[in-house]
Amino acid sequence: MRYVSKKKLSVFCLIAMCAGVFSFGSMESTQACSRILSADNGEAVLVGRNMDWPEKTDVAFWFLPRGIKNIGLNGENSLDWQSKYSSLIIASSVQGQSFASDGINEKGLEANLLWLDESNYGKRDETKPGLSVSKWAQYILDNCATVEEAVNLTKSNQYTIVDLNVPMYIPTVGTTMARASLHLALADKTGDSAIIEYIDGKAVIYHDRNYKIMTNSPTFDKQQENLRQYKGFGGTKELPGNSTPGDRFVRASFYLKNLPQPSNLREALAHMFSVTRNAAQPYIKTLDPKHPYTAATIWSTVGDLTNGYYYFESTTSPFLVWADFSSFDSNTGAPAMKLSLSGDTDYNGNVSNLFQKADPNELKVPEFHH
Repeated sequence: MRYVSKKKLSVFCLIAMCAGVFSFGSMESTQACSRILSADNGEAVLVGRNMDWPEKTDVAFWFLPRGIKNIGLNGENSLDWQSKYSSLIIASSVQGQSFASDGINEKGLEANLLWLDESNYGKRDETKPGLSVSKWAQYILDNCATVEEAVNLTKSNQYTIVDLNVPMYIPTVGTTMARASLHLALADKTGDSAIIEYIDGKAVIYHDRNYKIMTNSPTFDKQQENLRQYKGFGGTKELPGNSTPGDRFVRASFYLKNLPQPSNLREALAHMFSVTRNAAQPYIKTLDPKHPYTAATIWSTVGDLTNGYYYFESTTSPFLVWADFSSFDSNTGAPAMKLSLSGDTDYNGNVSNLFQKADPNELKVPEFHH
């Protein structure tokens, strides 16, 4: 395991958001997803995230109370746990396999899974309990109250992350098996932040509240190096306009750094959505045949870690919806609750009272592991 301090990376104001985009073995990888943290606006700690994906997926809001039993793998030597904290999650479904790609828990901790082509979780260590990469975010939300706790849990090296393959349909290619290649962004209600990447089988941890932006490839240290080439961050280059992860990282960093101070929470949320939308990818035909896997932004979220609100915006809907932690029963034994956000149903505003009782076993471990 490698721990990277702010001093070793040099001083910058960054970190990011996103989940559930996958690399395709030897094929060109999808460029997708962004995560942005606003911790010093004076109103609330906010985390935004775009989900970029090459096909339509089912997506749902879930509320999960304390005390839910969970497993990290199907079969032997699985990491097993019972949730200490309740959570509001966004569950993505790929070919019928649902998992938490993003979420916040009752203590104000947010976790976001994003694609990183360089991710390598190493050979499975059979002496340690296994945790599917699809369960990574949920495990952290269930067991940690702060970023510091999550970082220490990762450093403890008590479990091993296990690779996952999923079937995926790419319009320009067809159905293929994709290797889940993910890194994790964390933030809590104090504004603390961390990014965890597995490189060559070891966890590399970037932990500092000033790491506010995260996109995708290359690794976070190289994104920081690239950022230093641009005006406002030590360099001379003008603001870039491409949709590549590096360009989105620079633009999100620039606009976040230059946001005005909001006068109320409404303005703070508007500022956050303005930056996430700038980092989003539109529905356009692939302009470069060398990059057939480039994906559009299909939905975005903003987590209010201070007040316990979780906002969701579908690209195909004109309405913003949100759920409120205070509307749910977090106690052990309370029911899990779900609201499907798929299809063309247009909800609007606070949808907490529209959730229905549901079986948390729907969020099962996918079958497609190595």
